Amino acid sequence: QVQFVESGGGLVQPGGSLNLSCVASGFTFTSYMMSWCRQVPGKERELVGSIMSHGYVWKYGGSVLGRFTIGRDNEKKTTYLQMNNLKPEDTALYFCSTDSSCSEIRGQGTQVTVSR
Repeated sequence: QVQFVESGGGLVQPGGSLNLSCVASGFTFTSYMMSWCRQVPGKERELVGSIMSHGYVWKYGGSVLGRFTIGRDNEKKTTYLQMNNLKPEDTALYFCSTDSSCSEIRGQGTQVTVSR
């Protein structure tokens, strides 16, 4: 059974940083590109970034380019998202997926709120 456990979210002031983690299980982690997605209620899900199995970053969403960094540790079956210079518009539920179209949500996600 494919499972993701996301963590690391929280409340942070504008300009602050957070590091999200996603631990995967139930599939061969090294066979899949991993993605971070985010969703705000009432809006479409948005791709934040995708990283290929060998660590090559495939792409970032335009709104996070230069501020966020995606990474992975295949031994730990974990995908990371380092978020710097956070903005109020980054407020969302963040979740990880093997689907770069962000159409599937299998974990609970982790909430990120950027506010003073």
